[in-house]
Amino acid sequence: MGTFGDVTVDVDADFVATVELHRPPNNHFDIELIGSLAEAFEALDEEPGCRAILLCSEGRHFCAGADFSGRAGPISDRSRHLYDEAVRLFATSTPVVAAVQGAAVGGGLGLAMAADFRVASPEARFVANFARLGFHHGFALSVTLPAAVGQQRALELLLTGRRVPGEEALRMGLCDRLVPADRLRDEAHSLAAEIAAGAPLAVRSIRETMRYGMAARVRKALDRERAEQERLRVTEDFTEGVRATAERRSPNFAGR
Repeated sequence: MGTFGDVTVDVDADFVATVELHRPPNNHFDIELIGSLAEAFEALDEEPGCRAILLCSEGRHFCAGADFSGRAGPISDRSRHLYDEAVRLFATSTPVVAAVQGAAVGGGLGLAMAADFRVASPEARFVANFARLGFHHGFALSVTLPAAVGQQRALELLLTGRRVPGEEALRMGLCDRLVPADRLRDEAHSLAAEIAAGAPLAVRSIRETMRYGMAARVRKALDRERAEQERLRVTEDFTEGVRATAERRSPNFAGR
């Protein structure tokens, strides 16, 4: 189907659309990238030749979330916020399988969790590092993370910010299949093709039932997450967290 900003879309004979992010090596996102992704997903909802989506990324990492160094684009402009675009993603109808290589960090973890399924390699790592940045989690992880791993485990991951490697991620439910890195795309495509082989009206109907009310819960969660992120963004702890991360050292938080 072509290109949506830094997102390419290719629909194949298996009724699977490969949607790929092209911001290597880290695939940091901003409002433009998530907007482009939402546009691609919405277009695929209307494409008769697409029955499932394979979401993947060029480069070393699936997605390292927002780039707090300031080198990436903004997360908002005068008329919209990145999370407005995220709501559009959650509202689309086509099942999504994410192929997760390298890191899914922060908001990148949120993007991975927005998919219906995740296929990862043992070398992958899933990190909700927000507390280590002096920040609040986002990208609707308040909804998606407990749904995948349970409330208690989600709280642990959010409060500790620890890295979860691929094998542990499989055990706890952060990913659904674990395969060698050189087979990652093929296995993720195979899962998407399995889904696409079902009757398309039934597949969408089942998915809608299983995700019933999710878009509304996501919208409400994002409002809360955004408000807390804006509040904490001006704190000394956030400045220290970002600086410590850039300098690869432990942060020295002061609680202000």
